[in-house]
Amino acid sequence: MELEAINAGILSIVPPVVAIVLALVTKEVVFSLVLGILSGTTIYAFSTGTGIVGIFDTTTQLMATKLGDNTTMIIFLCLLGILVALVNRAGGSRAYGEWAVKKLKSKRSASVATAFLGILIFIDDYFNCLTVGTVMRPVTDRFDMSREKLAYLIDATAAPICIIAPISSWAASVMSYYPESASHSGMTAFLSSIPMNLYAILTIFMVFYMAIRKNGDFGPMLKAEMAATKGIHEGRLEQGIAEKEFLEQLENSKGKICDLVIPILFLIVACILSMLYVGGYWGEEKMSLFDAFGNTDAGTALALGALVTLIFSFIYFMLRKVLTFRDFFKCINPGVNSMVAACIILTLAWTISGVCRDLLSTGPYVAHLVETSGVPVGILPALIFVVACFLSFSTGTAWGTFGILIPIIISICEVAAPELLIVTLSATLAGSVFGDHTSPISDTTILASTGAQCNHLKHVGTQVPYACTVAVCCLIGYIIAGFTGKLGLAACTAITLPSALVLLFIALIIMRKIAGPARYQNKAAQE
Repeated sequence: MELEAINAGILSIVPPVVAIVLALVTKEVVFSLVLGILSGTTIYAFSTGTGIVGIFDTTTQLMATKLGDNTTMIIFLCLLGILVALVNRAGGSRAYGEWAVKKLKSKRSASVATAFLGILIFIDDYFNCLTVGTVMRPVTDRFDMSREKLAYLIDATAAPICIIAPISSWAASVMSYYPESASHSGMTAFLSSIPMNLYAILTIFMVFYMAIRKNGDFGPMLKAEMAATKGIHEGRLEQGIAEKEFLEQLENSKGKICDLVIPILFLIVACILSMLYVGGYWGEEKMSLFDAFGNTDAGTALALGALVTLIFSFIYFMLRKVLTFRDFFKCINPGVNSMVAACIILTLAWTISGVCRDLLSTGPYVAHLVETSGVPVGILPALIFVVACFLSFSTGTAWGTFGILIPIIISICEVAAPELLIVTLSATLAGSVFGDHTSPISDTTILASTGAQCNHLKHVGTQVPYACTVAVCCLIGYIIAGFTGKLGLAACTAITLPSALVLLFIALIIMRKIAGPARYQNKAAQE
């Protein structure tokens, strides 16, 4: 049976509504996406007269089609998982930690080094959280940094750097949600959205501000830091099962810092060259650099770059004699297994996107509603930012939020506000990362507290005020962007990004005065 789009009217919004509501209620994104898909294929099957059998036939056909169209993305994620396992096994992460213990001389330098390592490991947030926590914890403990602060530094450089790095599992996910029929390619849209991803940029700015500035903390984080300085570490946990399993991969004492840095740098170079190659930069048409990036197939290019990197890593680790032939192939299964959950969410998200776009014409219907509602299109980026924040926080996953919102906002903006397409896409990504960063049920938040060996609820409680401070500045920034979008993306970015950064700088000064050292000293004196 060939699947052709129908005009389902108001019923076309049922799948995303079902998925969103169930996600908020159950906190289970897989279950919510599955029921969202089935609700859409049920509407489609009965509208086309194929009945109950058609529900499951349509679902399997659409899922197989979407999975087939994005096979290279799945391959890239699996290859990336293997590479992460290899780098851990080779001992590069442990070597960095041992070097840091010897070279860093103060809490400030330890904080900055932690932040820089978080920025360096941008290819995957799971790898980032566990690696940074494992290698930097002995260093930060030496200078009496609280585990809550370490967990914040880890969490605030994991998802935020992954979502603005073109070569990462997150970028691959976002590009895969971008429909081929859209006015921009997935790669072009992603690259264009980076300067307007206010939450990611402002969070990274805040991380380095807090790392460099002396006594810059405020709120619950300041309380944790003051207690740690006195030798009171309420947030510390003993080594857990997850930590022990991870440390088993770091048992190679022959590893050096180069075993961490060289494979990652090679991956970056290989993926960039692969993108240019697939995009036709060296082809007969002689495309420009930017056109080649825009014309590339991200999944194919990233998979090619990851494969070349694995081959290089095999040769490199064999020559370095830090891994045996058997050790290398032992990393394949755990590496692939680490990406299974991500692959499942991606497949379901692609499928519900297909239900909305390819079967029920959800986008055109919602776009028509927005166009005729009289709501100012200028508030669209801010509105989408709030929706993405709420949905991602409630479900604990940014990836599921991407899958639900990106196809809808593209359809709306292409009809109602094409000049705000990239800004609104940026707002979607920014809001999704905020929710992922702050949600207590987010895998990244859990892994950050695991990597830092910090009490999970203390980690959440201390970092939420920091994240919300950034989010408020971002919301104001997206309001500004919504009303400057008509000036063009370059002018909009030139106005919005500096404005948001200035707002954050002012907010940090105000928050320190409101909830800084003076407040806790006065409170202690009263007690």
